[in-house]
Amino acid sequence: MRLSDFDFRLPPGQIAQRPLEQRDAARMLILDRESQSWEDSFFRSLPERLRGNELIVVNNARVIPARLFGRRLGVRAEKPGRNHRTLREFLSSEIEILLTRQVSPQEWEALVRPGRKMRVGERVEFGEGELSAEVVGRGEFGQRRIRLTARGDIHQALERLGHIPLPPYISRNDEPADRERYQTIFAERPGAVAAPTAGLHFTPEILSKLKKRGVEITAITLEVGLGTFQPIHVEEIEQHQIHAEAYEISEQAAAAICKARREARPILAIGTTVVRALEDAAARTALRHSGSAGAPRPLLDPGAAEAGIFIKPGHEFRAVDQLLTNFHLPQSTLLILVSAFAGREMILPAYRHAVESGYRFYSYGDCMWIR
Repeated sequence: MRLSDFDFRLPPGQIAQRPLEQRDAARMLILDRESQSWEDSFFRSLPERLRGNELIVVNNARVIPARLFGRRLGVRAEKPGRNHRTLREFLSSEIEILLTRQVSPQEWEALVRPGRKMRVGERVEFGEGELSAEVVGRGEFGQRRIRLTARGDIHQALERLGHIPLPPYISRNDEPADRERYQTIFAERPGAVAAPTAGLHFTPEILSKLKKRGVEITAITLEVGLGTFQPIHVEEIEQHQIHAEAYEISEQAAAAICKARREARPILAIGTTVVRALEDAAARTALRHSGSAGAPRPLLDPGAAEAGIFIKPGHEFRAVDQLLTNFHLPQSTLLILVSAFAGREMILPAYRHAVESGYRFYSYGDCMWIR
């Protein structure tokens, strides 16, 4: 399939720049796959619209302040270019680093800007020198591998000096309020560099209503990283190589998911990150047990892995029955994923309806429930 098959027009004014005052005040477009119809509603109506026997699966990843602004220390620096008046200015020019994935206690994969002249051996200092980074290697997708060093605890230094990595379509600097509003109420496990945004709509009051209805809730962890927001640069989407993201499904969560499937209860994924983790785990489990005869095969096994799965039309969904998700970028892997789940022929007209009806788009925007 061609990338241009997953395009739509969105006026820039409908890109949500800030969250609503109340988390659960978002509009919600309900898509019914069986009747091929949709309905305008509000997220607050979700508890009463559910049957009451669903299993909701959320992502409990916590966003870290992964954007850092520092100064070059000039190690192995090149000669100044035309935009640098002096060697001293060049050696101390500002560098932006976006951490994308932790690979060891001190080392990360990262995007560096400007990255063209940041070669192996270059060092960057943050704050008053309480945190520094050294480029120790090059990686895929234009990334660098960096080693962080701190005078004290690295994570405490990141919390002090780092900025919340708001997506580039939010055309403002991060603010103190984003440290709370760009986290879901489920956020427990640090490591994500973008929020699992479908979870941003939930409040303790919504959870209380869900539990009163008999809805079960369990959590998995997927460290949202480059795989979620990496753009597609090829026209034939089958040629796109997606960046893997680490996830973990606990024994408790796996048991709840397998039990729901045995009891024919709907599994409602909160966000595309949950879909990627569950579908990747289900595929791995099916392959692992493919030679087993006689014994019933579980839907998915617990454990940790990396989701390198690119879900596109034609994918056979094993684990997810329903999906709550925000509205996504044109020509993105996430729009392709929801098109695989509901059908491109339904998703694109629904997106056009959302545009015409003034829905707010992307991370701080409204949501869609596909059932």
